[in-house]
Amino acid sequence: MKDPFKTLANWIDIPSVTGAEGDYGDCLAGFLEAQGFSVERQELSPGRFNLLARAGEPRLVFCTHLDTVPPFFGPTLERGLIRGRGSCDAKGQALAMIQAARALIDSGEDRIGFLFTVGEEVDSVGAVLADAKLADPWRPEFTIVGEPTDNTFVRGHKGVLKCVLEGHGVAGHSSQPVGPSAVHELVAVLSKLMGEQWGEHALFGSTTLNIGTIAGGLAENVVAPEAKAELMFRLVEDPQGVLARVREACGEHVEMSMGQGYSPVEFEVPDGKDSKVVAFATDAPFLRSWGKPLLYGPGSILDAHTSHEMLELNSFEQAVAEHESTARELLARIPR
Repeated sequence: MKDPFKTLANWIDIPSVTGAEGDYGDCLAGFLEAQGFSVERQELSPGRFNLLARAGEPRLVFCTHLDTVPPFFGPTLERGLIRGRGSCDAKGQALAMIQAARALIDSGEDRIGFLFTVGEEVDSVGAVLADAKLADPWRPEFTIVGEPTDNTFVRGHKGVLKCVLEGHGVAGHSSQPVGPSAVHELVAVLSKLMGEQWGEHALFGSTTLNIGTIAGGLAENVVAPEAKAELMFRLVEDPQGVLARVREACGEHVEMSMGQGYSPVEFEVPDGKDSKVVAFATDAPFLRSWGKPLLYGPGSILDAHTSHEMLELNSFEQAVAEHESTARELLARIPR
């Protein structure tokens, strides 16, 4: 491809915020069909679908996601780089994978497939669907998941646990001995959780807790009847143990209304390659039927989800070459 960033700019120019991935999915489907791939839509809801494409019978799959975070902003081409929502997370990932696969197919290797999912940025609902519907002729031994990893293979990423805590109190005039206050009760529980140690692991390091949002109360002179906080743990252990500890800490007037998550993931790393551990989440935990996972891609996670999201051309070109060589190495392990 003579100027891949012109193609990427066209893709970035199509908004695909989570829940509205259809137009970009249709564009990508047409591009893949023009490249000679067999394309299938795996419908989640009307107008919303995973996109699967293949050459022969896929033993190795390239996987990344169709959706982006908000807000949408369009592409800007500069010398040696491209800016825009999805440039590195994850439309640039898709294009690097397709270019690598095209080189493999041109050399006679057709055991290649693609899985492009919806919903990765929120709940990985597309990956869950793909795992449930894996069927012939798909027999993946390996899946390379594309995320911005600074062109470094990832040997593991932390698990995730999301919790919502709700405090319940009794409204009343704050000059009077009424209550309890839902805000006071919730803050006391949150303070207790922040003072806890949540586990250590030789590979993944420490579990971390982020209290992302807090809301509640009616006015400064009213004892609060309701309060809510949203929490995220980046886990180094199974989520069930952490869930149990959170539930135990809640007490009489605070309840955990939601708790969902998954354990840490270890990835395959090609022989001789440098690797690292990351804390961000991917679709990998939900693709249990798709073979051994690898995690690699161009761009930096420090640029993803920001107002300056970008991808440098040299990082993109390095990823194309790395994807191709990695796929050759992995496919050489699989008897024909």
